[in-house]
Amino acid sequence: MWADEGIRPYDQSGCRGRCLHRPADKGLKSMGIPKPKTGNRVQIAPSILSADFANLQRDIMWAEMAGADLIHIDVMDGHFVPNITIGAPVVKDLRKTTALPLDAHLMITDPLKYIEDFARAGADVITVHIESEGDTRETLEKIKALGVRPAVSVKPKTPVENVFPYLDIVDMVLVMTVEPGFSGQSFMADMMPKVQKLSAEINRRQLDVDIQVDGGINADTVPVAICSGANILVAGNAVFGAEDLTAAIEAIRGNPACD
Repeated sequence: MWADEGIRPYDQSGCRGRCLHRPADKGLKSMGIPKPKTGNRVQIAPSILSADFANLQRDIMWAEMAGADLIHIDVMDGHFVPNITIGAPVVKDLRKTTALPLDAHLMITDPLKYIEDFARAGADVITVHIESEGDTRETLEKIKALGVRPAVSVKPKTPVENVFPYLDIVDMVLVMTVEPGFSGQSFMADMMPKVQKLSAEINRRQLDVDIQVDGGINADTVPVAICSGANILVAGNAVFGAEDLTAAIEAIRGNPACD
């Protein structure tokens, strides 16, 4: 499993200057995929868009050992967003490398056409954009029928109220805090009122729906996101660009004093 670089679990000989500082009492997640419904517990989803694509298996292993809760996979088609990344075949191979849930964020024009591919590849959560083509409810229902957790996302310019009709079917709503397409962008704090509105609506209807934010998340920006109602935080550069992955994840998870 680790033959690509001769790396074994906990062996940091190939850490190329970015070593994992792993607490002795934290092992790999047990086999069996936990459902990412967490109430108020904050979860960290490192985005492999910022990982080393030549060493994805290794970087995912490091993130898992460092305390990540799920792995965020950005799927882009070069049409819905101006970038191209990976598809279902890569997800299928990544599924073999980790027991963590795989969170597939489909930034593609026609997600309904590819839902089954990603479900069969091993995605545990599939997020589709409300701005994409096709019938959103039909797409979410197909995700659910395939035994995968459905989620819906909104771009920064899309009113968050547009997802309210789908709160009855989704497990999660992703509020983008950057324009989707590229990693390394700055956090858009003006998206926090959307998170607050969404959180209020979920609470009003007494629903069990997670709120995920993605874009510019780091130790400095996470307090306002958590205090606005987000409980799943996607972080790319802040995790995979850190010298100490465990410390980075713990800092992002944080414990802000919300009023």
